[in-house]
Amino acid sequence: MRTDHDPRPGPPRATRRGTLAIGLAALAAPMIPAGTARAQAPDPEALAAGLDQLHAIVIRRGGDTLFERAFRGPALDVPANVKSVSKTLVALLTGIAIDRGALAGTDTPVLPALGRAPAGDARDDITVGHLLSMRAGLASTSGGGYGAWVASPDWVDYALTRDLVAEPGGRYIYSTGGWHVLGAVLARATGRDLLDLARDWLGRPLGIDIPPWQRDPQGRYMGGNQMALTPRALARVGEMVLNRGKWDGAQVVPASWIETSWQSRGRSRYTGDGYGYGWFLTRIAGRRAAYGRGYGGQVLAVVPDMDLSIAITSDPLRPARSRGYFGDLQRLMDTVVASA
Repeated sequence: MRTDHDPRPGPPRATRRGTLAIGLAALAAPMIPAGTARAQAPDPEALAAGLDQLHAIVIRRGGDTLFERAFRGPALDVPANVKSVSKTLVALLTGIAIDRGALAGTDTPVLPALGRAPAGDARDDITVGHLLSMRAGLASTSGGGYGAWVASPDWVDYALTRDLVAEPGGRYIYSTGGWHVLGAVLARATGRDLLDLARDWLGRPLGIDIPPWQRDPQGRYMGGNQMALTPRALARVGEMVLNRGKWDGAQVVPASWIETSWQSRGRSRYTGDGYGYGWFLTRIAGRRAAYGRGYGGQVLAVVPDMDLSIAITSDPLRPARSRGYFGDLQRLMDTVVASA
């Protein structure tokens, strides 16, 4: 995954101080020589409007909003449940915690960080980095295992006592429970809950609101799911990441952490995309890209060499399978990037 910040020149952009009156159809207009028959280019706005599960989309490039529209659902300034894009946000918080010295690094063993006794098996080898890359080796608490996990009396204990089905640091196993364990590690290391950290380390410097979200029976905020941001706020996170972790002159997330997060450590068996620390790694319209993905079709995608971010919110109650609605979103993003 490309990690340098090298945006390439694009077409002239209108500066946004309110709402830009520029449509995605304008992005789709191809540059052709005079006198040449105009090819029919896909219209991204029409594609987006035709997806009845899609709620809103915000596209930013180089500090400007190229397009934003809520087709249905909550307005652009109303928080929406971004589901598992929360994992990407928790990964950013982890990088900040390491930079501030609250955690020694990604090699930090998890059980001692939680004040737990040794397990006497491979669980003792699980590190913060394994949780970040979903390679803890524990049976998944997502998919068919999610209901039993959230119905358990202690989410952290339940996640850590699942069967070992792989060696820590081995294969990628998608599991929200591991991210909740990571959130508990962050809370214990800092003496602050996850909501407080998210508001202080991301919300305050970015000027975005992060409302409270679901908590476990012990009162810990869920790590890796159920956070809510407005579509505009989500796009702002993407722009900060593209700016090597800076926002308004302040370093919010260490640039080195973003580079580290975009190094592939595993691979999704559903999409074939790589996975780093909280980011899937792929190509959009042939360009290297990273994205966070949540149930129902919540997306934060960044295309570094175009300085382009795409935030998408969707109906959080309907599935978005790779060969279904999420595949539609991939085609939409391909069209947006190719047009831009």
